[in-house]
Amino acid sequence: MILEVEGLTVEFRGRGGAAVRALDGVSFALERGESLSVIGESGSGKTTLLRCVSAHVAPSKGSVSLFGSDLARADSRGLVELRRRCGLVPQDPYGALPPSLTVLEAVMEPWLIVNGRGGRREGEARARTLIAELGLGEELLSSRVRLSLSGGQRQRVALARALILDPELLLCDEPTSMQDASTRGEILDILARRQRAGMSVVFVTHDLFLARRAAARGIVLRSGRLVEEGLTKDFLDSPRHPYTRELSSALPRLSPLLRG
Repeated sequence: MILEVEGLTVEFRGRGGAAVRALDGVSFALERGESLSVIGESGSGKTTLLRCVSAHVAPSKGSVSLFGSDLARADSRGLVELRRRCGLVPQDPYGALPPSLTVLEAVMEPWLIVNGRGGRREGEARARTLIAELGLGEELLSSRVRLSLSGGQRQRVALARALILDPELLLCDEPTSMQDASTRGEILDILARRQRAGMSVVFVTHDLFLARRAAARGIVLRSGRLVEEGLTKDFLDSPRHPYTRELSSALPRLSPLLRG
């Protein structure tokens, strides 16, 4: 078992000191090589959930176990080691990347932090392979992140950074929101290949179609609570919870005439 979340509750202090509950009793588990879509609208708690799993936010109640280790019991060195086994693709591709680095330097940076300058040659080879695999042209290698990249290109650089250490668990927060349809499909294919090789994936999205393509299984969050769990195809074909039915009914559908 790669990830076990049990009764996870997170509260923040709002205006006037009132408690705001971002997550409320969420539980699920993820096995090695499995993928999970986390679905919900803005404010449903999806990003907070990823930040708890990556130990950037501490639970108010409940527990998160990563690779068999309870995050609440891990010391600072233990947390560093656990995080090295994970890759994180943040939601904001503009704030996630070092703006002064080139594309090649930005993708290599996690590798050099872990392996030191002695691993530079291997790190550069890995970075170049990932950059090409993600459809970023060689002409961008020496381009500064701050000046030269679109939002979609930044997302792909952020994904390459997350993959360069061959993570056992990849945490993706809306990683394809700025991609066109063809590039989005290519990215999902890349993730699927790595999943078949044993990598587990948590894929956060508000899009039920994308959730179905990204993972066979999913959970639906509403206002911090898990309201439905099951096969992602069922969320589209036969949703059980009223909120999931609302999400499904809001999706565009082809008319019978256009379907032929």
